[in-house]
Amino acid sequence: MKKLVVMKFGGTSVEDSVAIHRTAGIVAGKRKKGLQPIVVVSAMAKVTDQLLAAASAASRGDRSGALAITARLRSRHKEVACRLTAQARGEDASQCTNLTGAAYAATQTWIDIEFDAVDEILRGLAAVGELTPRISDMIVSYGERLSSRMIAEAFAARGLDGVHVDSRVCIITDAQHGKAIPQDALIEERLKEHVLPLAAESKTVVMGGFIGSTEKGVTTTLGRGGSDFTAALVGGGLHAEAIEIWTDVNGIMTADPRACPDALRVKTISFEEAAELAYFGAKVLHPATILPAVQKNIPVLVLNSRNPENEGTRIISLAPHCNSPFKSIAVKKRLTIIDVVASRMLMSHGYLKAIFDVFDKHKCPVDMVSTSEVSVSLTVDTNEKIPEIAADLSRLADVKYEGRKALVCMVGENIRGQNGIAGRVFGAIHHINIRMISQGASEINMSFMIDEDDADEAVRSLHAEFFENPDPEIFDVEARKSATAETTAGRA
Repeated sequence: MKKLVVMKFGGTSVEDSVAIHRTAGIVAGKRKKGLQPIVVVSAMAKVTDQLLAAASAASRGDRSGALAITARLRSRHKEVACRLTAQARGEDASQCTNLTGAAYAATQTWIDIEFDAVDEILRGLAAVGELTPRISDMIVSYGERLSSRMIAEAFAARGLDGVHVDSRVCIITDAQHGKAIPQDALIEERLKEHVLPLAAESKTVVMGGFIGSTEKGVTTTLGRGGSDFTAALVGGGLHAEAIEIWTDVNGIMTADPRACPDALRVKTISFEEAAELAYFGAKVLHPATILPAVQKNIPVLVLNSRNPENEGTRIISLAPHCNSPFKSIAVKKRLTIIDVVASRMLMSHGYLKAIFDVFDKHKCPVDMVSTSEVSVSLTVDTNEKIPEIAADLSRLADVKYEGRKALVCMVGENIRGQNGIAGRVFGAIHHINIRMISQGASEINMSFMIDEDDADEAVRSLHAEFFENPDPEIFDVEARKSATAETTAGRA
């Protein structure tokens, strides 16, 4: 059988008929190279958010508002399906009302059937008024269920032998709705049963990301970034040659280009470094994506569906040595610092455990911890549970908290072993107030907390300090030279 490559396309890569047509071309290119693609797709851009909005409206008793949202989504999906059919036939995509044929009619019919089912769930939810995690998973799952089947049909119409496999048949999870835990052994077994035979027949299998089901067939979801996770699970379960994450940027960058316009593409990075960046705010990749790939030593590539010729970023187990001290700067915003102060209590047996038991009770993860003789400072994602957490902590000590903080994370090789690196970092941002510092807990990560409003300025200052002369083996220096030359020519 041909070498398998798992290709995941995010919401912006399948947001409309033009994007899906572009995606089909990328998949066709892989097939021409003798590879066998397994395609994982997200819901079309913004669809998941709109389905969640419909569920929320219904739970408040606003049945008409909820159904208005799904009516718009129904119309959007039918129009995209129509345009895809017209494109495949070489007809005018603007004249969808004139399209005929059994295949086209069948597509429009099943889209109606799916949305009829969503509407029925919303009507029931409006009557009951209680949105449970199980119902929420069921409603949002329709985004990927619709996009994956529609894209499989589009691939088939374009000669790519597209065939749809419902991810819920293969991605088996526990019953923890909203952030279900995959059952690896069962997933591998189901993939070999339902996907591998189709791939052996040179079919282009298309699956929805983000969604799964329990062994009993109850629909679940994998949480934020779940489509990346699905791709990694499929790649790991099928022992693929590579896992490709297709998005709308050229790969992992040295910083967010919106904050730092001269950010560079990172050509190669290690699994460990990429996971650190992802956890601490880099939105290109979900941290969980890394894990199945690490376990099977499968390279992950982050690529741009709008610029498929770009080499993107290659994530491997052991990246080559980098002459620059850092690979990238990530920022995680909307954080809160919680200070717990109890004189002469910090060294008491069980005190720290009691503090962390509170966070465990509220299922609230902690990003950074700093301790002194009498106090503990912790950072957490800002959420509605902060007052409850503070109330529980106040039984142990005095508590105060500050919101609108940002965590800046700098990732690179052996930071702990480089003399003077901290001095350079904090010298570059001497004009910015630093609230907390974490260095030494990790060999590849230096982090600190600042006010959210200072985050972009901090990133620009740090980038200017550490990426003025980047290592050309690791960073796309040529792109910077080209951009500089174009700017100079434009001014001339």
